[in-house]
Amino acid sequence: CAWSIERPPGDTAGCTFCHTSSEERCSTCHQRHQFDPKVARHAEQCKTCHWGKDHRDWEAYDIGLHGVVYQVNKWDPKQFDWTKKLADADYVGPTCQYCHMRGGHHNVQRFGTVYTSMGMSMADRGAPIWKEKRDRWASVCDDCHSPRFARENLQALDESVKDAGLKYRETFQVAADLVKDGVADPMPKDLAPDWSGQHVWSLKIGAYHDDPAFGGKAGESGEFRMSNCTDIERLCFESVGYFQTYIYKGMAHGSWNDATYSDGSFGMDRWLVNVKQDASQARRLIALEKKVGITWVPENFWKTGEWLDQLTGAYIVKNHPGKNIFDLCPDPGWLDTHHAPAEEV
Repeated sequence: CAWSIERPPGDTAGCTFCHTSSEERCSTCHQRHQFDPKVARHAEQCKTCHWGKDHRDWEAYDIGLHGVVYQVNKWDPKQFDWTKKLADADYVGPTCQYCHMRGGHHNVQRFGTVYTSMGMSMADRGAPIWKEKRDRWASVCDDCHSPRFARENLQALDESVKDAGLKYRETFQVAADLVKDGVADPMPKDLAPDWSGQHVWSLKIGAYHDDPAFGGKAGESGEFRMSNCTDIERLCFESVGYFQTYIYKGMAHGSWNDATYSDGSFGMDRWLVNVKQDASQARRLIALEKKVGITWVPENFWKTGEWLDQLTGAYIVKNHPGKNIFDLCPDPGWLDTHHAPAEEV
């Protein structure tokens, strides 16, 4: 992710320990020196990596209805017989492994959502690939619930994600208008170069690619960045990267309190209000500055500093002038989000 690429290694040590060899080793789940399938079938095996603000899986499961059933009964071999293979499991409640590795299938993506923008692209979409995943999603619930129950919960997830999308788009538009009107402080050109070595607005994505008001050339895209950007941009990032994720993960795991009160939909409300309030203050301030004849110049600390100089963008500009990360890595496979065959996704 860009917010990891842009930072010095020590700043993202927690990211690196999961997103490297741990993703590819059997011992991550089966535990080195033990390698017992009975251990790997416990839901806690997923907890080390799959928790936190931007991938709130464990929290959503643990405080949801299924997680409570698991925590209360996991000590009882009559309710959870860990000696049985997943294909033969008849647990009283689902574990992470039961749903995401159904039948012992080790390709977790088959019942996962990583290739679909944290799952939010699955919301009520008509494309065949999403229909397959949605039908498969509901079929897992059918193991214990009625087909009607699964479809009603999927519909509830859809509606929650749609409402969250409305809030995020409004939050994003408030921030975009500030940049277009030249009100944002600082503007992209006033910042240290982003992780790609460019000065493109960090929220210049999607339909905003070809708008020169956001900096960069036609076709250039920005990336969410969490460091050295305006507070409004950071709030926009957290709105979708954290709180919209809480909503999706909470609804998908039966953790409805997480989806609503615990920084889910209520959190998005708060961030939207904060962005509006900050934008209103910025516009009033610039109006006063114009009235009294003040020409504001952003402080130099936005452009350089002992820590900023360690960022990837600064390194590229210093060591490869005139280049960006896409010139240096013309075919970066790690940016390809469609490398998995559809039948495996």
